[in-house]
Amino acid sequence: MDGRKQVISFTPKLQNEDPERITIIATGDVMLGRTVMIEAEEKEDPIYPFRKVADKLREADLVFINLENPIIPDCPKNDSGFKFCADPKMVAGLTFAGVDVASLANNHSGNYGKEGINETVKILEENGILVTGLGDIVIKQYRNMSFGFLGFDFTVDLLNDADLELITSANEKADVVIVGVHWGVEYTDKPTRKQREWAKEMVDAGADVIIGHHPHWVQNSEIINGVPVYYSLGNFIFDQMWSEKTKKGLVVDLMYRGGRLFSSNLYRSYISEIGQPVFSSAYLGE
Repeated sequence: MDGRKQVISFTPKLQNEDPERITIIATGDVMLGRTVMIEAEEKEDPIYPFRKVADKLREADLVFINLENPIIPDCPKNDSGFKFCADPKMVAGLTFAGVDVASLANNHSGNYGKEGINETVKILEENGILVTGLGDIVIKQYRNMSFGFLGFDFTVDLLNDADLELITSANEKADVVIVGVHWGVEYTDKPTRKQREWAKEMVDAGADVIIGHHPHWVQNSEIINGVPVYYSLGNFIFDQMWSEKTKKGLVVDLMYRGGRLFSSNLYRSYISEIGQPVFSSAYLGE
């Protein structure tokens, strides 16, 4: 880095005119590297991955994603492999889509070590995107409500008492606690028994919503003691074009009114071009 801020211009969100309503959108995995970045560079359009879905995302008051790659200067171009990264200019897509909070709690955020994580946090924060998933609680105040965002990676580590204490602490500080979790078995359509046990423990600790990632396939959801648990939202932006299941994802739209969860809706996404999703009525079965 040359010390200059990597600040990207952005498109303002649409204004929600109902003062009692607050909407939050959470997506499946977002990976802006590998052939997603190559496609964007060939098109000279860093916003390319979000072009066909940004309008919907910007309708929300808050947007929460799992970012599955470090953002580093001089990111090498690779169309394969499992060491992910994206160039700082790819942040333009995140700001264009109105992303507010990104979780780095996943098995790829450390692909370029601690320095890569630090660069990623710096660049995201310079562009107005809060970062969670590094052992911290992020509180976002919106109108008369506070939302706490947490991220955990259980692909290596197991749920422990410190994690549960962090959820409880967030519950004491925020009106709503949204927990992003990287977990489960890749390329499977059901959560494991252990995941369901962990979900119950996190709900008991104070989680109000649990958003799952990592399997790259959509998995089922359930309600535990009134708390929605989405075990896997699948892929949202990725380059896994080799199967139908890795092209499909879910987007969760939560609406709060009067200080409580009023409704939750699911929108189905489909990666129709490399790294570029659309909201698919065909996939909805309409």
